[in-house]
Amino acid sequence: MKKKNIFILVVVIVAFIALNMVLYTVDETKQAAVLRFGEIIKIVEEPGLHFKIPFIWNIKTFEKRLLEYEAASTLIMTQDLKYLVVDNYARWRISDLESFLESVIDENAAKNRLDEIIYSDLRTELGKYTYTEIIKDKRQEIMNEVTKLSNSKLSEFGIEIIDVRIKRADLPPDIEESVYGRMRTEREREANLYRAEGDEEARKIRAETDKEATIIQAEAYEKAEQLRGEGDAQALTIYANGYNRDPDFFQFMRTLEAYEKTLKDQTTLVLPPDSDFLKYLIKIKDQ
Repeated sequence: MKKKNIFILVVVIVAFIALNMVLYTVDETKQAAVLRFGEIIKIVEEPGLHFKIPFIWNIKTFEKRLLEYEAASTLIMTQDLKYLVVDNYARWRISDLESFLESVIDENAAKNRLDEIIYSDLRTELGKYTYTEIIKDKRQEIMNEVTKLSNSKLSEFGIEIIDVRIKRADLPPDIEESVYGRMRTEREREANLYRAEGDEEARKIRAETDKEATIIQAEAYEKAEQLRGEGDAQALTIYANGYNRDPDFFQFMRTLEAYEKTLKDQTTLVLPPDSDFLKYLIKIKDQ
C-alpha cells in the first residue's frame, strides 16, 4: 500500500513537470514573445494557457500596461541664458513587442534609450523659451511638443510615449538666492512707484477738495451777507414805516428794546435825571 502511494505521488510530480514544460501562462496584463534559439517565432497577447515546445521554445513576458520612467535632475539653459534644474518623467508602453525585442531587448535598455532621446528633445525645446515662459506661459505647449518629437523617434523601437511632464523646474542653488534678491528689489521698486503715484493722486484729490470747500464757503458767505443785507433792509423799511405811522409808539418800542438789552440782572446805570433814556421810567414812577 505504501509503495502504491509513493508511485502515485511520483506520477503526479512527473505529470506536473511535463505539463509545466509544454504549457505556459500569459497574464491579462502581460504579453509574451515566443523565441526559438533567440529568433522570434510569434507574439502572444491573448491571456490564458498556451502550448510550447519544451527545450526549444523560450518564453519572455513583458508588460502591456503603462510604464513610468523618471529621469535624474539635469541642468538646462533657457533662451535668456538662465540655468534650470529640471526633473522630468514620462509615461510609455510597449506598442510593438517584436520591434522592441529586436532593438532594445528589455525594459532596462528601453529606459536608457528613453533617457537619451527625451533629454535631448527636452533640452532643445526648453532652449527655445525664456525662464518666465517655461515656468508660467508655455509649459504645456513645450511638453506637448517634446512628447510628439520623442514619440516619433521612439516608435521605431516599438515604444509609444503617452506623455512627458516636468515634475520640477528650479534655479540652481548657487544662483537661486541672487535671483530671488533681484526679484525682491524689483518688487520693492514697483511698490515704491505705486506708493509715489498714490501719494501724488492723494495730494491732487486733497487740493481739489480744499479748492471746492473754499469756493463753497465763499459762496455761502456771499449768500449769507446778501441775505443779511436784505434782512437789514427789510428791517429798516419796517422800522421806517412804523415810525411814520406812530413816531411816539415807535420810540417807545425802541426804548423798551434798549432797556431789555441794557438792564440785565445786577446792572447799575448812572445817568442824569433829564436823560432821554430814563424818561419812560420816570413817567412810570410818577404815575
